[in-house]
Amino acid sequence: MNTSTDRLELAARFVNNTGAPIFLTGKAGTGKTTFLRALAHRTHKRFVILAPTGIAALNAKGVTIHSQFLLPFGSFLPVRDAEGHYTDRNGFFTQQTLARRHPLNQFRRNVLKSIDLLVIDEVSMLRADILDAIDYRMRSVKRNYQVPFGGVQVLFIGDLYQLPPVVKDEEWSVLGRFYKSMHFFEAKALQNTGLVYLELDKIFRQQDETFIRILNNLRDNKSTPEDVRILNQHYKTLDEIKDLPPCITLTTHNYKADEINLRELRSLDVPSFFYDADIEREFPENLYPLPESIELKVGARVMFIKNDTSGLSSYFNGKLATVSELTAEQVVVEMDDSREEYTLKKELWENKKYRINPDTKELEEEVIGTFSQFPIKLAWAVTVHKSQGLTFDRAIVDVGQAFAPGQVYVALSRLRSLEGLVLRTRVQTDVIYSDAKVVEFTQDKSSTQDLSELLRYNQLTYLSQLVESTFEFDSLMTSLSQFDKDQETSFEFEEEDLRKDLPAIFEVLENEKENTRKFRQQLQLLIQTKQEEKLLERVEKGTTYYLDLLVKVLEILLRHQLRIEEFSRIKTYQNGIEELEIELLRKYTAIAKSGNLIQAILKGEVAEKMEAIDLIVKQLRINLVDMIRKELPERASSKNKTGRKKSKESKEPKEKKEDTKAWSIRLFQEGKTPEQIAEERGYAVSTILAHLAHGVKSGTIPLEDLVSEESIREIRHVDEKLDSLKAYFEHFGGKYDYSTLRLVLYSGGEE
Repeated sequence: MNTSTDRLELAARFVNNTGAPIFLTGKAGTGKTTFLRALAHRTHKRFVILAPTGIAALNAKGVTIHSQFLLPFGSFLPVRDAEGHYTDRNGFFTQQTLARRHPLNQFRRNVLKSIDLLVIDEVSMLRADILDAIDYRMRSVKRNYQVPFGGVQVLFIGDLYQLPPVVKDEEWSVLGRFYKSMHFFEAKALQNTGLVYLELDKIFRQQDETFIRILNNLRDNKSTPEDVRILNQHYKTLDEIKDLPPCITLTTHNYKADEINLRELRSLDVPSFFYDADIEREFPENLYPLPESIELKVGARVMFIKNDTSGLSSYFNGKLATVSELTAEQVVVEMDDSREEYTLKKELWENKKYRINPDTKELEEEVIGTFSQFPIKLAWAVTVHKSQGLTFDRAIVDVGQAFAPGQVYVALSRLRSLEGLVLRTRVQTDVIYSDAKVVEFTQDKSSTQDLSELLRYNQLTYLSQLVESTFEFDSLMTSLSQFDKDQETSFEFEEEDLRKDLPAIFEVLENEKENTRKFRQQLQLLIQTKQEEKLLERVEKGTTYYLDLLVKVLEILLRHQLRIEEFSRIKTYQNGIEELEIELLRKYTAIAKSGNLIQAILKGEVAEKMEAIDLIVKQLRINLVDMIRKELPERASSKNKTGRKKSKESKEPKEKKEDTKAWSIRLFQEGKTPEQIAEERGYAVSTILAHLAHGVKSGTIPLEDLVSEESIREIRHVDEKLDSLKAYFEHFGGKYDYSTLRLVLYSGGEE
């Protein structure tokens, strides 16, 4: 399979028909992004798209890793014990720290519980330690500690020869004890997993054979003196460059690009116009794809930073133009390629999060904020970093101070041909190296994997795993037992039949334990003996039987859920019931899809999206809820608002409604963490900390209960008093969040 389309089809099979971790890679312009876009319409798996940075997440139409997994900023040590055993520095966390100090809220836990596939884009920037933190979160959420990522498949997309992961020397001094390098493939979670390496090899950007050879040699650390000689033929002096038609300069550092852009803009002796972005709801500054305000002048060189979403393909990400006319409301540019004038329209960027739909319990995207701005930036110069993914016909390349492996390769690979290359500085052999660990990893993987054989092996393994994980109820029973344990005697509801609901579900599933064990054994034997027709026949019969059984169980759980929905002060209990329901619906969906999935794999077809089954499951829940609501009395019959048994001692007088801050303070004094209070009350943790700050100021809560004495000393003893929380935040390099700084600095009473 040598063509790119074959590789893309192979990638689709690995994603849909196996559970193996996959690394889809390839040089820029080989179709990685196209594959990611198509995946949503092809896969039967529920997935989320993640990226290491905000801008990468916006481009991938996903969310950041840190926001989805609620990871603190810093370095993760892949161990169970406290970080203090390994370092006395701040900014490190372990499995213990994650579980105790940074627990996942129910909202994110439900999303992660519902997925079969994690997609991580721009993986060259993903650090090994962060991937191990993701692995720990997934094992915890899925309650499956035996296999990487709790049994969820991971698809990594990116090019390791692009931007490397960032790690500071002081972080590496500790992390170096656990990892050979910071590249994602060094993560403990990926060792011995049989990571499938799938390289897309057809390049759509370059046709020039000599240029392709030079780029490949650069990439593989095999540049020859002849390659360097050919490149340096394109060197031009400043005077020679001045005589050339306008084109973009690619440079190594932000300050250099900004300097060039500002100098050129100031040199235009015409008025400036400013255009402000329209920002709605939640769109944090670190996600801004462009400055909030853009300064333009007639004659300014600009570059589009987004593809045209109108469907007319008037522009694409990286297309160059010159501003030809400006008014207070309007920007007109002349396109470089066609010399046609074009009136700009603002483009929209969406900040999303994943959520579980409260009515259907389906995974969906929710837009929580938008950023609207003219999709252009000044483009006399751009950094190599920000040129990733772009294509230029002509460019001035200034990489004399390349500071990261692969920068020269990235810069040169933006061009379509050698013809469009202008070198501002000659290429020196000491700056054209690629990261040796990356070269070793890619050469080892590409030379040792027979992809057709790997696909056959992984499909067979997946069939076996599918049977084991689909036709079993032990995981549901474990979740029920854990829920019962967490709730301490199921809340002792006043009504006896409410107390019987969950034990009744447990009993139904317990009674099926031996049946499902024997059924799985039969199916495994049929797989091993390749009795495909009989296998499909048994799966079909088993599916009918188990779906009927699960409908009964689901009805009991939904009836219980609807009867307690009016009760107050049992939010944690209700959240737990919702988690059980999501798990039950996932089991129902997995069994409903199993026949189609097994048949597709046996026939060697790609197991595509099964929208009809998703619709049936969605409708099933809606119908059951409607039916139960009609049967239930209008109000819960309990005379007690909480639904709990009343204490026999004495009737309490009717209590006054508790002040919201006092409520949070009381829960904290009862031993709950700010995170637990936030989850119980449905607030953000920062809001709860603001409530607790009032307790600190009034003397009800000792500051030391919220912030360590060492941190208090460090914050209060900054040599030079700073004038704002932001200044303190920047002074400590993000070590302390705003809530902690506010607590310590304002606990004396001044706000």
